[in-house]
Amino acid sequence: MRVAVVDVGSNTARVLVADVFPDGRVEAVEERRERLGLGAEIAARGALSRDTVGVVARACKGYAKLARALGVERAETIVTAPGRQGREPQRLVSALSDATRLPVRVLSSDEEGRLSYVGAVARAASSPGLTAVVDVGGGSTEIVLGDRWRGPVWIRSIDLGSIRLTRQYLRRDPPGRRELRSARDAVRDGTAGLEPSRPDRALATGGSARAIAKIVGPVFDAEDVESAVDTFTRRSSAKVARAAGIHPVRAASVLGGALLLSETSRLLDRPLELARGGVREGAALALAGVQSSAAAA
Repeated sequence: MRVAVVDVGSNTARVLVADVFPDGRVEAVEERRERLGLGAEIAARGALSRDTVGVVARACKGYAKLARALGVERAETIVTAPGRQGREPQRLVSALSDATRLPVRVLSSDEEGRLSYVGAVARAASSPGLTAVVDVGGGSTEIVLGDRWRGPVWIRSIDLGSIRLTRQYLRRDPPGRRELRSARDAVRDGTAGLEPSRPDRALATGGSARAIAKIVGPVFDAEDVESAVDTFTRRSSAKVARAAGIHPVRAASVLGGALLLSETSRLLDRPLELARGGVREGAALALAGVQSSAAAA
């Protein structure tokens, strides 16, 4: 079945048009994205302006038109942190519904974690044991554990993502020692009390993980990420962007994402592997009504 998922997140709006097969395979037909910086505006102003909502709606209207042109049988729009944070999130939801003429679903943190887990595991090599999926977004971070028989069984969300951490604690570029210490403390406070089982494998999905992988490679532990953190604290985000081939908008918040990835790797006591799938692939499977082994609960 051919499906489409329009995904509105803190950093970007994206569309995935994919063919979903009965065995749980998700093969992308078309993927597009536009960087919109919704999380940064919410963190700075407490809400999205009408102009920004209009920009998002127009981008997603184009995605919906593309999906229909490619012959999708089912489609939906999902909204992650921008639909849960800030004032008047319903304004965004209403604008997206009017513009795309698609069902719009605001994901709870647990729903986002579950879909990220299913999408990441569906596109990963089979893992017989306990698998963790870490999804560091712009506005929140989800940590999920599960296995191929039961699916996700442990889901926790931290109300900190790369953008929120950057806006609240890392205002200088590069940040000073005091700012860095405050950001680390916030991450540790956010993960305090979390006691996940040690997984056999840990996958990392999301833009921060992709950015870190460009710098240290597709498999990284806390020590590897800390080497990147050291680079970010000595160079401006613009210089890091040019050297690592990271988009400047992403580079501006990648230090915050790195701190979250470093702490979650320590928490899980495992290196993180860059995942090939995530929340959009999980949503595509759900749209197609295909229950992969990762989704069985």
